Amino acid sequence: MEKVIIFGGTGFIGLSLANHLIERGIKPVLVARNTPAAKIECDFVKWDAISLGNWVNELNGAKAVVNLAGRTVDCIKTPDNCDVILRSRVDSTKIIGKALSEIDEPPPVWVQMSTAHIYGDPPSQFCTEDSSTGYGLAPIVGKAWEKAFLDTKPAHIRGVRLRTSFVIGKNGGALSTLKRIVKLGAGGKVAHGKQGISWIHEHDMNEIIWQAIQNENFNGFYIASAPNPVSNKEFMQTLRKTMKFPFGIPTPEFLVRLGSKFVFRTDPELVLYGRYVKSERLEQEGFEFKFPHLYKALEDLV
Repeated sequence: MEKVIIFGGTGFIGLSLANHLIERGIKPVLVARNTPAAKIECDFVKWDAISLGNWVNELNGAKAVVNLAGRTVDCIKTPDNCDVILRSRVDSTKIIGKALSEIDEPPPVWVQMSTAHIYGDPPSQFCTEDSSTGYGLAPIVGKAWEKAFLDTKPAHIRGVRLRTSFVIGKNGGALSTLKRIVKLGAGGKVAHGKQGISWIHEHDMNEIIWQAIQNENFNGFYIASAPNPVSNKEFMQTLRKTMKFPFGIPTPEFLVRLGSKFVFRTDPELVLYGRYVKSERLEQEGFEFKFPHLYKALEDLV
């Protein structure tokens, strides 16, 4: 059975991808710091994300490598957390590149996670692959992450970078928190509600990765996001509609900042700012989204 190595594979996206691959007759091997929280029929290898170890043996003869490793950004942005967010992405990418350069039978393709937040937080501009990158912590991290990939990827391995937006799924991610907020009656717009939410259903995210593995035409970087981003106001309205909640109290900015710090223990800017992104390159490759529109995506998940 062909195998795909998924680094950082025990998180929400990694486990979703692993099940997607199993359905296609592929054996996923999860390489991560922590054991999977959910039961899944695949191999798991412990990894500290900074040094070589027994996991290197798994790379020989693999069909592909997928790197999702990185500390979650769903946290308060203290200096320590910012440092870990950057290093967890850059150092893990570098050590994977080092391992691939030293083995006898490396996989033909490396699919590398990146972030659509690399474009910053433009209030209304639609960003595509041709748009300039932005300013701030996330763009700095995104550019350093991709540079580590480009600097360490062996030349004979095809490389695909996926600048990924907000992945919505059934078994994890921020959608679970948003659903809880709706149930509490606070599912209205956040602040002015005009900030962009670029999103992608987990099925389409998994299928983009699968196509990047299978299709040799995939090369370079792509925005991994559904083609119809929406405002924060429209996202919350649609979520309430699919959950059959008729109302949602709007949340002013000062309450978001207080609640993020003292209740949710996260960064308020994750919801106060946003971006509208859309991939032109996926369209050129002929990729077809199963869930191009938000209502059908949330209806499927909720």
